Amino acid sequence: MTPTHRARGIDDEAPGAEPEQDAELHSGFLTEAAHWLRDLLGPEERATAAVRRILDVGSGPGVASCGLARVFPQADVVAVDRSTELLAEARVRAAERGLNGRITTQRAERPEQFGRLGPADLIWTGNVCRHLGDQQAALGSLASALRPGGMLAVAERGLAPRYLPRDIGIGRPGLQARLDSALEERFAAGRARLPGVTSVVEDWPCMMASAGLVPTGSRTFLIDLPAPLGLTARRHLHTRLRRLLDELGDELDLVDRLTVEQLLDGDACTGILWRPDAFYLAAVTVHTARLCRPRA
Repeated sequence: MTPTHRARGIDDEAPGAEPEQDAELHSGFLTEAAHWLRDLLGPEERATAAVRRILDVGSGPGVASCGLARVFPQADVVAVDRSTELLAEARVRAAERGLNGRITTQRAERPEQFGRLGPADLIWTGNVCRHLGDQQAALGSLASALRPGGMLAVAERGLAPRYLPRDIGIGRPGLQARLDSALEERFAAGRARLPGVTSVVEDWPCMMASAGLVPTGSRTFLIDLPAPLGLTARRHLHTRLRRLLDELGDELDLVDRLTVEQLLDGDACTGILWRPDAFYLAAVTVHTARLCRPRA
């Protein structure tokens, strides 16, 4: 989901991002998460039979949509996003994987539209609510689309990716910690400017309960790609650092700015495309809750 007004973060899909690279890094976690959701819903045969319609809200290029379609083979999946370009990518991805008959796309932009997406047995949404001014209202709208017994799975925050040692041999040690701090400040400032922004303690199980659901567990999934990284992951990090420099360049001191520029040098052995010490480590937390009462 890419709302018109949003609190931008370096992990968000945006012009210049590489959704295919993100897919390579996150596909394993998404498959593992989908299997966990199936287990939460009950014994495998009963769970797969009960889940007939899935919404992937904020689908981007459809990575989670395809993963969910494979784990729930009897379900139709609707990829939902604001971006028509990303929805087109989702259709291509589904066709390439033989899933185009089971995955459709639908454009939606505002939280009040979530409840009009049609009834669903399972709703997956990743990094959507944090970009909306009233996160509690967004959860309420998502919950309103659930059938009785249906599950909402919300992937929000977790731990920011780490990919460099504390001392990388150039610039001042601790570069990534300073970059993470600058990104968090920018995100907080962006949230403060969102239309209808409402401050809320981001206790996701509590927020889901306030939306009329019964929390059914949270789990954190690790994305762990040790050094030496493959080329796809290196290209992803190069894109990430380029976007970071574009967005934060003026907020970095001279030494850190020059260090990031060195990391972006495609011909230097100290660059992210060649460094033997580059890795990728991230954690994504998924919160779940179910609708355990009939809708009025």
